[in-house]
Amino acid sequence: MKDINVLVINCGSSSLKFQLINSQSEDVIAKGLCERIGIEGSQITYTPAGGEKYETVTPMPDHTRAIELVLKELTDPERGVVKSLDEIGAVGHRLVHGGEKFASSTLINDEVIKAIEECNDLAPLHNPANLIGIRACRELMPDTPMAGVFDTAFHQTMPQEAYLYGVPYRFYEEHKVRRYGFHGTSHSFVSRRAAEILGREYEDLKFIVCHLGNGASISAVKNGKCVDTSMGLTPLEGLIMGTRSGDIDPAIIEYLCNKEDKSVHEILNVLNKESGVLGLSGGFSSDFRDLEKAYREGDQAAVRAMKTFIYRVVKYIGAYTAAMNGVDVICFTAGIGENNAFIRTSVCEYLAYLGISIDGEANAKRGEEVVISTPESSVKVLVVPTNEELAIARETVALL
Repeated sequence: MKDINVLVINCGSSSLKFQLINSQSEDVIAKGLCERIGIEGSQITYTPAGGEKYETVTPMPDHTRAIELVLKELTDPERGVVKSLDEIGAVGHRLVHGGEKFASSTLINDEVIKAIEECNDLAPLHNPANLIGIRACRELMPDTPMAGVFDTAFHQTMPQEAYLYGVPYRFYEEHKVRRYGFHGTSHSFVSRRAAEILGREYEDLKFIVCHLGNGASISAVKNGKCVDTSMGLTPLEGLIMGTRSGDIDPAIIEYLCNKEDKSVHEILNVLNKESGVLGLSGGFSSDFRDLEKAYREGDQAAVRAMKTFIYRVVKYIGAYTAAMNGVDVICFTAGIGENNAFIRTSVCEYLAYLGISIDGEANAKRGEEVVISTPESSVKVLVVPTNEELAIARETVALL
């Protein structure tokens, strides 16, 4: 692999996460976070590899200023990790929605930026912020090649029967209403890494990847290609999540608008920010650590939320096992999937019909790459920590 330093940028509406990764060693040379961009009290957190964390409160009126501060930290004479910007060989940008225009990562130019803008309606909270980060980097590093890595790209291999909704076909033709899926970079990285851990050919296996975090999704990966995923046109569909409802009867929206005297926008806000396990627990918490503790203490609101979440995960695993006519590997990843042994055990207890048995000692580990199924288990079950930043760096280098 080409030996360059790749700056990975993940830009939100008021935040910016970054990592500088060496492509040869795949070590993180430095990382950090800009918070409250455009808001009073903005600050940058910067941590060089092997060094202490630095936090600086400083005005960041826009993302261009945030990028300036990131580059200043990276090249700082005392705590920086490169002598000049010339030592940054490329920038990889996380992009949330590529619609049908992008089935793979791409080098960024004016034409690509225009195509991304045309997808803004599909991700109004994310794509504009991602574009701001791209423009800021291009302004400050005009000669540095930049790549866009899309959350939706990995799922573009889904067959039509998996991505179409049961609505008039013209809605798809005219407005591109279809399932797109998200967390694609994570699903791709985790499934590929699982094959490496098992010493098997990626294209010979059927995977179900459970990306379980505050935002959660499941994908079915068959013979190296995604064939289905739980999130849809937006990240609201699919599993019950921290604050998102997941699958509901669409008629509920009109019903609640009438009952609560609220607009569609207001009800969608409730479904995105006040629902999921937060809503099911009566507003107790969206944090699964809090919910697990309360569950063990017998709190019925926590029991209700946890059981409903687990049941929904199990339903999707069952559905995708049927869709692929079997499954070889089930992977758990992301914050809950990597760290919550109770959730993993509870899900796998439902899957005895697949011949799955779990090694309790292995499953007790947190945040590690580990096979948690027993040797005699018919389906291999793994925990594989996701690394979207490394995946973006790899995609960027591959494009170069």
